[in-house]
Amino acid sequence: MTSQRDQVAALMQTMQTRLCAAFEALDGQAHFKSKSWERPGGGTGTARVLADGAVFEKAGVNFSAVHGAQTPPSLWQAHPRTQGQPYFATGVSMVLHPKNPFAPAFHANFRYFEAGEGENLDGWFGGGMDMTPNYGFDADAVHFHQSLRAYCHAHGADYAQLKATCDDYFFIKHRKEMRGIGGIFFDEIDLGNFAQTFAFVQAGAQAILDAYTPIVQRRKDMIYDDRERQWQLYRRGRYIEFNLVYDRGTVFGLQTNGNIEAILMSLPPLARWEFDVVPEPGSPEAKSLEFLQPRDWAAELENAGSALNAPNAA
Repeated sequence: MTSQRDQVAALMQTMQTRLCAAFEALDGQAHFKSKSWERPGGGTGTARVLADGAVFEKAGVNFSAVHGAQTPPSLWQAHPRTQGQPYFATGVSMVLHPKNPFAPAFHANFRYFEAGEGENLDGWFGGGMDMTPNYGFDADAVHFHQSLRAYCHAHGADYAQLKATCDDYFFIKHRKEMRGIGGIFFDEIDLGNFAQTFAFVQAGAQAILDAYTPIVQRRKDMIYDDRERQWQLYRRGRYIEFNLVYDRGTVFGLQTNGNIEAILMSLPPLARWEFDVVPEPGSPEAKSLEFLQPRDWAAELENAGSALNAPNAA
């Protein structure tokens, strides 16, 4: 009989394969390269990365399934009951960095943890997805959040709660600013039973494709120049700051001696930092920062008006 952990690990591998195929088709030029690895102490994984494509400057989709004798601090600090317990963790994670500055970056992951053993075995799902535009489009934000709301409602998940958790998590505390326009995020979700929660995660691959790929198709061929490119690289610096300082998946991977290339797959190939950058008031870049505020995007279709098909910054 297949155990829950084996069932979930197989699902994560299937999601990796499906999403890589979809992103390759969207790019139309480059292909994912794969590298499998083994973790000292227990576990394995496969990192798949697409680089220098027609649409994606870099895209990575990782699978891992690891285990150990004691939960690392990043796990038991979030789940104190697991401290000192043996653990198992499996998941699929992805980050996409498009070439076009008007096409937003995207992140998603779904993961499953078990801690303890025998009668004390405890298992749960976590994950979510969020989007990080460099320039704001009302139409994109509305579509993205309405897609996620429909996904949550179809499986009995509380979209409003998951959105609020995402807005709180993807906040760059030392900058006092949002990383992007959020999405949904959950650290430990229970939709009634294992089968219902599994079905919610299983549907996550289609939710990603429904929410994100139409936006990339809409923006990938927009005309841009060096100004937009430099702003994109500057905003990527914020993305890197969050991932290296706050991202739980990055911290977990480092604390469990995971494959470093897979752990840092999320970083873009190019970024920039400059001292005390302050966009000119009223500029598209200044307006893009105003755009990155928590809003009830899923309810804003009737309010978006003519801005739906033009940059919010225009």
